[in-house]
Amino acid sequence: MEDRITKYFLGELGQQDTSELFHEMKTDKLLRTEFVRLQNLYALTHLSKLSVNEEEGREWYERLMHKLNTNKHRKIAKLVFKYAAIAIVLIASTFFLTMHFYNNNAENNKLYVPAGQRAQLTLQDGTNVWLNAQSTLIYPSRFTAKERKVTIIGEAYFDVAKNPKKTFVVNTQNVEIQVLGTEFNVCSYPNTNYIQTNLVEGSLRVSDNRNIRKSVTLKPDDQLTIKDGQMFLSKTSNADYFLWKDGIYTFDNEKLIDIIKKLELYYDVTIKIEDPEIFDVRYTGKFRQSDGIEEILRIIQKIQKFNIHKDRENNIITLTKYNTNSF
Repeated sequence: MEDRITKYFLGELGQQDTSELFHEMKTDKLLRTEFVRLQNLYALTHLSKLSVNEEEGREWYERLMHKLNTNKHRKIAKLVFKYAAIAIVLIASTFFLTMHFYNNNAENNKLYVPAGQRAQLTLQDGTNVWLNAQSTLIYPSRFTAKERKVTIIGEAYFDVAKNPKKTFVVNTQNVEIQVLGTEFNVCSYPNTNYIQTNLVEGSLRVSDNRNIRKSVTLKPDDQLTIKDGQMFLSKTSNADYFLWKDGIYTFDNEKLIDIIKKLELYYDVTIKIEDPEIFDVRYTGKFRQSDGIEEILRIIQKIQKFNIHKDRENNIITLTKYNTNSF
């Protein structure tokens, strides 16, 4: 198990074997754990300021240092220390898996976060990025061009380091977001029909590359939604939504169908609703990621009665109109 991971970090694992390794990690928890141990040697020397994460981080660090007794693992440590971006895997209320794809022959790195996970990393310029479930960030090891360009697929929260000489640019699908120093959230999952950007602090310009005339400059608390080629500017209605980066999911008078779509992303599960009338149920509340999908649904179930049927073998949850046969 460990030999392939060791070869991967040493740059000795072929492309086919690398693909097979990452494919296996999707279902093999032990393999993922071993990969993360070796991957985060660098991250664990730059511990999160959050005390709970720092304490656990130190425990991991002490265990991993025992593995550096051999020359092979010293080589791994040296390689990981060269990473220009620091992938900080937080181990607080849940397990965060970050797959850090590093190509020695290219400038770009790719960080993918599977469903049910989230991750935080610091880029070479000091910019902090939080990635939500099923999100991918493509970024260079070093920002050498006139602009600092990254690409996001999914959802991310950016706290951009100020540098007036180098504009920070985020590309997502056909949209370009230009900033100097600011905090904002961008949600752009390919399987949804919209792109949404919320500005928390600073200023930024959002442009639709399909139409060079379409660009909007956002002010703090502005929310820009791009749907069907149209731009809709409004105000952020629920600032607590951004707590997702801390492992807290917030729903503010949202329809059950919209909540379901988010839960499917967060917990890597398929949720089916057999009775359409359940769609109109609205709910307001907060949950921790560690609560788990079944507990969240049971809490919502107290507001509007419905049955919950779990097919554990196929990882499918079915919601039906309430009756006495609820499990």
